[in-house]
Amino acid sequence: MCGKLKCFFTLKFTETGSTGEILGPHLGPEIVSGLILSLAHKNYTASSMKRDPICDFRVASELRRSARNSNMASSEAPPEPALSANPNSAGSDVSTPENLVTQSHTPLGPAPISPSDQSDRTETELEPPASDTQDDDSSDPLPDAQIRDDFSEPAGGERSEAATEPGRAVSAAPTRKRRRRKKFFTEINGGPSLSRNRRYRLADPAKEIDMEALIAISVGFPVDSLTEEEIEANVVSVIGGSEQSNYIIIRNHILARWRSNVSTWMTLEQALEAIRTEHRTLVHSAYYFLLEHGYINFGLAPAITEVKLRSADGVERANVVIVGAGMAGLVAARQLVFLGFKVVVLEGRARPGGRVRTKKMSGDGVEAAADLGGSVLTGINGNPLGVLARQLGLPLHKVRDVCPLYLPNGKAVNKDIDSKVEVSFNKLLDRVCNLRQSMIEEVKSIDVPLGTALEAFRHVYNVAENPQERMLLDWHLANLEYANASLMSSLSMAYWDQDDPYEMGGDHCFIPGGNERFVREFAKDLPIFYGRTVESIRYGLDGVMAYAGGQEFRGDMVLCTVPLGVLKKGTMEFVPELPQRKLDAISRLGFGLLNKVAMLFTYNFWGADIDTFGHLAEDPSMRGEFFLFYSYHSVSGGPLLIALVAGEAAIKFEMMSPVESVKKVLDILRGIFTPKGIVVPDPVQAICTRWGKDHFAYGSYSYVAIGSSGDDYDILSESVGDGRVFFAGEATNKQYPATMHGALLSGMREAANILRVAKRRGIGSQ
Repeated sequence: MCGKLKCFFTLKFTETGSTGEILGPHLGPEIVSGLILSLAHKNYTASSMKRDPICDFRVASELRRSARNSNMASSEAPPEPALSANPNSAGSDVSTPENLVTQSHTPLGPAPISPSDQSDRTETELEPPASDTQDDDSSDPLPDAQIRDDFSEPAGGERSEAATEPGRAVSAAPTRKRRRRKKFFTEINGGPSLSRNRRYRLADPAKEIDMEALIAISVGFPVDSLTEEEIEANVVSVIGGSEQSNYIIIRNHILARWRSNVSTWMTLEQALEAIRTEHRTLVHSAYYFLLEHGYINFGLAPAITEVKLRSADGVERANVVIVGAGMAGLVAARQLVFLGFKVVVLEGRARPGGRVRTKKMSGDGVEAAADLGGSVLTGINGNPLGVLARQLGLPLHKVRDVCPLYLPNGKAVNKDIDSKVEVSFNKLLDRVCNLRQSMIEEVKSIDVPLGTALEAFRHVYNVAENPQERMLLDWHLANLEYANASLMSSLSMAYWDQDDPYEMGGDHCFIPGGNERFVREFAKDLPIFYGRTVESIRYGLDGVMAYAGGQEFRGDMVLCTVPLGVLKKGTMEFVPELPQRKLDAISRLGFGLLNKVAMLFTYNFWGADIDTFGHLAEDPSMRGEFFLFYSYHSVSGGPLLIALVAGEAAIKFEMMSPVESVKKVLDILRGIFTPKGIVVPDPVQAICTRWGKDHFAYGSYSYVAIGSSGDDYDILSESVGDGRVFFAGEATNKQYPATMHGALLSGMREAANILRVAKRRGIGSQ
């Protein structure tokens, strides 16, 4: 993994395609230049690029030139803790697998699911074919039969790439990956569910324990230590030593056993039956930790939902007001009900889901379900959304890596030039990674825009000097802006990829029928009040009050799950005001924008053998305009194509009329396909998103901006008011920000935190 830096200075700059101003503490251009010049002479090696002191010196000069034109401001980011710190590492006195686990069920990872593109949200509907749909309730699900028919039998008689087994993705021929796939420390391939009574004997029991450990790692547990949550829950009496080591083996075994059959409810008795009797106390500790924190027995299987709709122990605890019926709020509500809390959910929209939005589109005898918000499941190994798909029997469609690129004139990009620029782009990123590692060793307190650093290295190494190569490089930069919902000029070079060590492995996948299928299931039987926009949250020793639409909702605690964009906008009042520490984190973190144009056609003219294709732009400032197309024909129920708008183009896009936007997209498509003799028809319906103008979001998803770091996600997640006000959502999840599964996991996390605080303080009736 690349090193980390703390943001520390202001830089005013202009780079190709975007202009911006970065704020930070006082650090003059001369100091910055001196630091860069010093680093330029350091002996460091970048991946796939040999050290060149002369070139390093030239990079420093480029950055110095940028800094020389800058104006200084001030703001200091909190220090970033070292990822390698392991204060609670287990000791060596540990029971062997043979002595601890008497019999073990074969642990299998969850079926592959890929993380979400984490799209944007806000639509507006005029008349077909081009519309700008804000929010309506016309997202009725398409019939399963239609989705499955289209999904399993694509045009041309070829078998679909979708998996025939529920929750399993079928792989396609390997090709270059177009998305900037982050590094992952392990990947587990999920397998078919097994009966809970089926057992496997391995020649070497240690191998089975290793498999269980790998599954635990894929879910987010460390290899040989406890998580902070486990330490707070006092799962062992002493940190370190044989008790902790035995606990970890037992925890991993219980987790792996449930993951082998996620459609059943695993009882304590079942957890006990495979463990030696002297470890019963540790089994109790591990089982209830995993249960209360949502690592086991969660999801949408009938056996799970039936139990979750009532209190697990019959105890009535506190009343909790939940603000927001997005993924985090819905998951937290269901878990809190199971933990014995009374909940009420307040939602400003007329529907649940928040930034997860599936819209039914139809016309001329065709229809499809379009994901206008969160769409792609990014990395299914260990991903809870993969568990949900398995429970609902949904066959996931792996997003195939084949992604042809087209020039502005519609001609295909030369493959050799394409490969050359892609390799150079990845080397530039590696070079920047090594530069920041050198910086952290020298200063530990400096940051520049990622775009500025990349541009400096581009000049030094003479990358993409001719027009076609430059357009290709701009396409990759647009792809990076899409992945982060941000301009390159706003991304922190030091921390933009701080979540890399935690990223879930496996394929990226589509859900047939759209991700709102999850939302509808989670929302069932919950007390949700729609059209209740919360204007104020007041909290104190006596509890909390949420004011929405002239009504007052009282509770013992409140869970706020609104998007970071709403918190940044300040449209929700907190009384007393939030602590300055949290306000600063809200200000520092970025909340970016991604928009889409969804188009339903009468037939699929782009072909059934690809899921994505790209388009290059001549104007660097508009490199993100319709730069990538997603084909949803195999999973949406109809011939649906979605064009993405990222970076600076996503901001300008919201100023355009939907008719003009759709015309631009059609011009691009006809430029590509008409020369091939393929007729591109007008769409029967088109929808343009406007997430930046959505008053319930004000953007798409979070990113690490200049002056921010991963610590700000943690600060945003902290409760305030002595355990009265809690926060959840993707922007509160340092490990999995900007993802649907990150939002889901944050809801589970806060349900457990609320239970812990309620027990400690005796809040509510016991």
